[in-house]
Amino acid sequence: MRALYALLLAALSCAPQPIPGVVRPAPGAPPLESLPGPLAGFGPFESFSDALIAACPVILSKPNATVRHIQDPELALRVSAEYCAWVYYTPDDKYEMSMLTDQSDPGDALMGRTSCKLPPLVDDKRYPSSTLKYILTLHNHPFGTRLSLQDMRNIIGYANYHEWSVDTREGEVPISMIAFYSNSTDPSSPTCDGFYQYTPKTNELHQWARAQGHWLSRKIGTVVWLDEAHYRIETE
Repeated sequence: MRALYALLLAALSCAPQPIPGVVRPAPGAPPLESLPGPLAGFGPFESFSDALIAACPVILSKPNATVRHIQDPELALRVSAEYCAWVYYTPDDKYEMSMLTDQSDPGDALMGRTSCKLPPLVDDKRYPSSTLKYILTLHNHPFGTRLSLQDMRNIIGYANYHEWSVDTREGEVPISMIAFYSNSTDPSSPTCDGFYQYTPKTNELHQWARAQGHWLSRKIGTVVWLDEAHYRIETE
């Protein structure tokens, strides 16, 4: 009986703990097909750029969203976590963010990769689902790396599922993929230091960084797809 009790305690201690603002599928259930929205206490915003910048510290503040302070690479990979969410546009001409999820693709875990499997839809009970417009897919990169091949393929898939660009009060806004990162080595107060952005409509890849209170953009290059699994980046 004592051995069984010890095993139960170990299992409970290893089970994922609830995180405010983060939703997950129930144990044994299939991956979430939608995320609830909006995230409580966040927004709404008048511009997608305001929503994007405000989302950065929200995501990076989640447990193990950044692991650059961990010197052991294997340990850093094991504890790292990715969180993802949507920024979407409502019929009220406002930008909102969905709740987050940290559900991952089991195949990525087996390959030693950290990932976040973003559901394609947002369920905002205030509006018919067909009236929502999808603007940004947001997630964090715990190691501060660039967008991966899978990241870019995912946003192309979302663009095909929804729209490559949408009309808003600010004009036409193309859908894009965002990956936030922090350079901080203090896990208790990670700083929002920048993000990578890929826009499939233009195939442009940018890095944004905060310096002296301002956000500065550097174009990394234009992604040229050779096939579905290979690309090159052309620089000017």
